Amino acid sequence: MADGPPTMGVEEEFLLVNPRTGHTSASAEQVLARYRHHGPLPDGVRVHRELRLTQIEAASGVCTTADGLRYQLTATRRVLAGAAAAEDCALLATGTPIGPGPAAPPPAGEGRYAEIDATYGAVVADYEACGCHVHVGVPDPDTAVAVVNHVGRWLPTLLALSANAPFDHGRDTGYHSWRMVQQSRFPGYGVAPHLRDHAAYRRAVETLVECGTLVDPDQTFWLARPSGRFPTVEFRVADTALTVDHALLQALLSRALVQRALADLGRGRAAEPLSPQVAAAAVWTAARHGVTGQLVDVAGEARRPAWALVEELLAHVREPLEASGDLAEVRALAAVLRADGTGSVQQRAVAGRGTPEAAVGWLTALTVPPAHGTRRTG
Repeated sequence: MADGPPTMGVEEEFLLVNPRTGHTSASAEQVLARYRHHGPLPDGVRVHRELRLTQIEAASGVCTTADGLRYQLTATRRVLAGAAAAEDCALLATGTPIGPGPAAPPPAGEGRYAEIDATYGAVVADYEACGCHVHVGVPDPDTAVAVVNHVGRWLPTLLALSANAPFDHGRDTGYHSWRMVQQSRFPGYGVAPHLRDHAAYRRAVETLVECGTLVDPDQTFWLARPSGRFPTVEFRVADTALTVDHALLQALLSRALVQRALADLGRGRAAEPLSPQVAAAAVWTAARHGVTGQLVDVAGEARRPAWALVEELLAHVREPLEASGDLAEVRALAAVLRADGTGSVQQRAVAGRGTPEAAVGWLTALTVPPAHGTRRTG
């Protein structure tokens, strides 16, 4: 590895909705066609449609600093929100639709997305879930697999911190991440199995493709995995972030976990395999309760108060956060999240005291940062 902390990047998925009703709007192609009229995107940022035309995804460029990533996420959200507004849409950072859906979103039509529709049928027909994916640079594929083994125990805690999907097309599910419940319907979801090296990882994925449960090797549903496109570990556990600060917290914690794993590997410390059943229980509990109750400690195989596990996570990554200069930032972001609540807590509070239009307006305002939030320093 080069000197300094690993690189990082974030992929954010957003919903497009009618600003008056909250119904999702199949306007991705129109928004993509006009976003260039609403200001340049930062260098390296890419935007494209997702499985449903009611969704749009933005991928940051490769970043090395918190301020650089904050700038990219902020500027990109502003550009896409402006393009959406010009198409009479609101850009919402929510894991699942807050408003009622009048009908299932239109099918993909052709290509890989159509193949996904054909493979999974009704499981995916109304799937409009949005996530926040974090990429962290690693030196080689075998190291990526070893890092994935190390970070598995912390993925449910990251999910709980990210929880931002309490609704299912207008219905309060009682969960904090209904997106994760929807994702659990797909084969091979959850914490990745403990694997020896990248050759074993490839064999595991190819077996699932051969069994007909994955469309192709790029489609694994594991919550952290070696990227098939970049020299990174990809964290896919988080709901899409309500705010840029929530996304930044996920990115910095994910990078610190990779740094800690690399340090442990350098000391010859291999990760202990996790119980698949306990890991599944931990993911479900995080989706159900967020950080409002007790979570499952995967390594300890017992329930613990959510914020006790968050503090343990922060202690686990203290050294890499200090080394990268991000410790104060992460502690401040976590403190604000604890005081204000996760996206799911805030969404539920707002939706319970207003109209769908008011809730969409509130979500729109939280999605798009104010003008003073664009520090750019690398």
